[in-house]
Amino acid sequence: MTSVLFSPIQLRNLELTNRIIVAPMCQYSADKGAMTDWHLMHLGQLSVAGAGALIAEATAVLPEGRISDVCPGLWDDRTEAAVKRIVNFCERYGNVPFGIQLAHAGRKGSTRAPWRTGPQDPPALRTDEGAWETIAPSAESFADPFPTPRQMNRNDMDKVRDAFVNATRRAHRAGVKLLELHAAHGYLMQQFLSPLSNRRNDEYGGVIENRMRFPLEVFEAMRSEWPIEKPLGVRISAVDWLPEGWQVDDSLKLASALEDRHCDFIDVSSGGASLKAKINAGPSYQVPFAAAIKARAKTMKVMAVGQITLAQQAETIIRDGKADLVALARGFLYDPHWVWHAAEELGSAAAYPPQYARCHPSMQGLPIPPGTPPAQEKS
Repeated sequence: MTSVLFSPIQLRNLELTNRIIVAPMCQYSADKGAMTDWHLMHLGQLSVAGAGALIAEATAVLPEGRISDVCPGLWDDRTEAAVKRIVNFCERYGNVPFGIQLAHAGRKGSTRAPWRTGPQDPPALRTDEGAWETIAPSAESFADPFPTPRQMNRNDMDKVRDAFVNATRRAHRAGVKLLELHAAHGYLMQQFLSPLSNRRNDEYGGVIENRMRFPLEVFEAMRSEWPIEKPLGVRISAVDWLPEGWQVDDSLKLASALEDRHCDFIDVSSGGASLKAKINAGPSYQVPFAAAIKARAKTMKVMAVGQITLAQQAETIIRDGKADLVALARGFLYDPHWVWHAAEELGSAAAYPPQYARCHPSMQGLPIPPGTPPAQEKS
């Protein structure tokens, strides 16, 4: 039986050779917002992994939009040059289209890297460590150790929207092929969406249509700046995992609104809005959320993510029509060659760099694996 996981899929003018996406993964390894040699190594190895596409980690559109003081950004010439260096390297040696996720952390910003937080240390930075003022739809703290953010006014919203447009423009100049707006995991866009964090009483709060308004404004502004031939998608948290929070029906309304605004794909995750959430995690635990959106989508592609670790598991998700794409994060950290192993298990082919071709199980003195297009260094 021919694998559907390894069948091609079209996103605007970008053809992906298979349905496997390297999901964004925070690395907490930037230097004052600029991607570093760690990113060159981390993303470089994944760029030869044979996936359909690679999406680099949450990249802040403003310095104060970072999750931590060691998260990357894309807001000025220095940070743009750092991204372009990574993109150029991956383009020269890789075989995977390079994407990036643009983000603003809102009230969950100004934190330490996870491994810099000891038992006695709160996650948020202290003033003497370079903490910055955080902003949010409402002056509601994420959790007790976090400072109370300042409620955003119209000027703040305009600044953030324009920063997403600026980062979108810079991503295009840097050679990025695919763009994702981060509206999940309790960061700023989801803070507007969720009733747990949005307590406003103006046209940006209250009913769901109002809570969706600002994220949709940001998406529309990005879509107008991003080239028409390049795909633009959104990562969402399908549920808050609390009865008083965001629900699947809300995600269906948001997905419909995004599709009406020419969103090319929706990346369906969950959670992040509250530490009180009771998440029922396990293999494929978020796939039903993706399937619910997929059942309503007309042309927008749907991406499933969350504890997808096995080749046959991923194959079944696509074959059963629950999603168009699957995204893996920790699976790639554990096994950067996951795609190669999945292709072998499913009787399919994935791109290898010619330098690694001799490791392919089918090799019997042949110069390259039969039927496998190798990645070539681009001059």
